[in-house]
Amino acid sequence: MKSAVQIRYGLLGGVVALLAACSSTTPTTSSTSIGTGSWLPTGQSLPLNYVYAPGKGGVSYRVVDYRELPQWQQQSFADSLKSFKSGCLKLQNMPSWQVVCRQAQQTAARNHDAKYFFEHYFTPWQVSQNGQVAGTVTGYYEPILLGDAKATTQARYPIYGMPNDFVVVPLSANQRQGVVRIRLTGSNSGVISSDGAYAADLSTFPLNAKTTSLKGRVSGNQFVPYYTRAQINAGALNGKAPILGYANDPVELFFLHIQGSGRLKTPDGRLIRLGFAAKNDYPYVSIGKYMANKGYLPLAQTSMQGIKGWLQKNPQKLGEVLGQNPSYVFFQAQSEGNDGPIGALGVPLMGGYAGAVDRHFISLGAPLFLATTHPVSGFGLNRLIMAQDTGSAINGAVRVDYFWGYGDDAGATAGKMKHTGYVWQLLPKGMLPEVK
Repeated sequence: MKSAVQIRYGLLGGVVALLAACSSTTPTTSSTSIGTGSWLPTGQSLPLNYVYAPGKGGVSYRVVDYRELPQWQQQSFADSLKSFKSGCLKLQNMPSWQVVCRQAQQTAARNHDAKYFFEHYFTPWQVSQNGQVAGTVTGYYEPILLGDAKATTQARYPIYGMPNDFVVVPLSANQRQGVVRIRLTGSNSGVISSDGAYAADLSTFPLNAKTTSLKGRVSGNQFVPYYTRAQINAGALNGKAPILGYANDPVELFFLHIQGSGRLKTPDGRLIRLGFAAKNDYPYVSIGKYMANKGYLPLAQTSMQGIKGWLQKNPQKLGEVLGQNPSYVFFQAQSEGNDGPIGALGVPLMGGYAGAVDRHFISLGAPLFLATTHPVSGFGLNRLIMAQDTGSAINGAVRVDYFWGYGDDAGATAGKMKHTGYVWQLLPKGMLPEVK
């Protein structure tokens, strides 16, 4: 979320204990020709400290005993099982997860039964990258924005749905340079084709190794990158996108984009649930780092609360600061309910028992044991959560965004969270880690 080490953590669970315990020797790496995400031959078992290094991204995974997971015996396994069962609505359609999902549905929602389920059907793999098991854990939540369904003197900042000129074009892994032709195939879709009417210069798009599609628009006979946040805030989307509602506060709306989902509360008490629909694919840029570099705020004070407070006192800097992050999210209205927001797996996220990961290294839907620091108490936060979401800023094998839940209290906690963390991925027995 240190090299892979042969240690046994105690039950204190604090990060100090973790750091003190992580200076042992590295086990011998075992090799295998089995592809990532594959199953071992029937009957083959893996010894403790077996290391699987697929040779991509510097990531490796080490088989450990459950006793190595800090505070494993004290987990609320029934809650973890509830979150896993929610994910099985999608996982049960995948061959490698069918057996454990079927067994999960047959497991009673009692702590000892749920504990037996995880220990009996899963293998814990400690995750490391470039020889380090220490990573970063941040927090996110589902915010409440004050606003209205219609524009008013107070509710003036539009929340956009999918623009009508926003076009998504699939892109293969070897297409990163040169000029390609684009043929439109629908209102929001297109393909690369030699008979395409529009030329796209790939060097102008914000592409990286993980990019799987172009996000752009037609301009004359060219296909160009979609608008940035600064352009959209300056009115580039006027008349080009549905407006799902209006926020009272542009800073709160900015953080809605960072979280990726939320609820808009109208003056009559109605709640409009806003879910992620798409993004313009520009990389996330931290406005906190920008503010620190400019001398606006010390880096230690660039929490969500610190940024909000400074911008409230310096409204003349609003456009400058928010415009530094070119990434922009478009939303879709969702039916209101008591369940959490829908994550990348396609199921509601359970506050405290779900998180966002980099799906290139962690299997979406997998149980994930996380050891980090509670941002308020300062004590160890050791929890069996489910990897059910992703995020544009969540990059790397040992990188987790912990979902705190819904509302202002969850937001106050999430905004303070950025700590060292350690990750163990639990996979069905016989399944090897998957790297994309």
